[in-house]
Amino acid sequence: MKLQNHFEQQRPISSGFGPRTTAKEILVGQNLTGKIAIVTGGYSGLGLAAARALATAGATVIVPARTPEKAQAALNGIPGVELEQLDLIDPVSIDEFASRFLDSGRPLHILINAAGIMAAPLARDSRGVESHLAVNHLGHFQLVSKLWPALKKAGGARIVSVSSRALQLSAFHFEDPNFNTREYDKWLAYAQSKTANALFAVAMDMRGEAHRVRAFSVHPGTILTDLARHLTDDELRAMGALNELGERGFTEYNDEIKTIEEGAATLIWCAVHPQLDGKGGVYCENGDIAVITDKPHTPGVFEWAVNPADAERLWKLSEKLTGNKFTI
Repeated sequence: MKLQNHFEQQRPISSGFGPRTTAKEILVGQNLTGKIAIVTGGYSGLGLAAARALATAGATVIVPARTPEKAQAALNGIPGVELEQLDLIDPVSIDEFASRFLDSGRPLHILINAAGIMAAPLARDSRGVESHLAVNHLGHFQLVSKLWPALKKAGGARIVSVSSRALQLSAFHFEDPNFNTREYDKWLAYAQSKTANALFAVAMDMRGEAHRVRAFSVHPGTILTDLARHLTDDELRAMGALNELGERGFTEYNDEIKTIEEGAATLIWCAVHPQLDGKGGVYCENGDIAVITDKPHTPGVFEWAVNPADAERLWKLSEKLTGNKFTI
């Protein structure tokens, strides 16, 4: 694939949806009965909203969690939801979850990679991988690798990775992705992992297209969820998410600052909407494919996050770091 041809795919299609669209509105007229979905992080925030939307439309939704018992309370009353155990920072846990799913013999039509961490203190997994990279990217890379037979079996599947506009803050740092020699910065670590989410969608789609498995990455908007648990009150106040009483929550919403239901809309659009049939490998926001931009803090995606050459380079590095050779 020529680079320019790929970049030309990264442009809006005038979907008719926008920043105020909700997940429920995306699903109008759609019946997902018989579809199987997995939503990581599906017991809180955006993941919970996506899981609820898919289940309400008739899909069977598997929600993996580190502590399923704690997640149960959030999912009570949602039909068609199954709880499973999975810790994305633990390679053994990932393999065990995937094996259990494959043993069920079911196809996998939808995989939404919504779990993640943000602006966390420096930590590393058992392999020495920095935690944002380990959880947000490599854990999902390994999960997709192991679930690949079920995705192919679906006869048409979509993988949606939750990225962020934060990717505009950092390209992927191939020379020192784990902050072994450069000074640790929690926002650069997060941003790099979100760039990795977008690059993964590019490389995954190039491999999956022939098998009718398409991949997308999504910026959901700025939404206050448990993802912000590591932020201080001063940081929240600076972003307008802390009122004079010290309560967390936005008081005003706009095209970027959204409710959880609005934030989940683009996830669901990428996961199920027929407007994206025959498309893939693109970064989406506000219910449409995003434009390419070079202006920070504005709508759109930077070229470094959708560059096929960097996507391939990251794919090879991910195979090396996880020890998982992705056999298509």
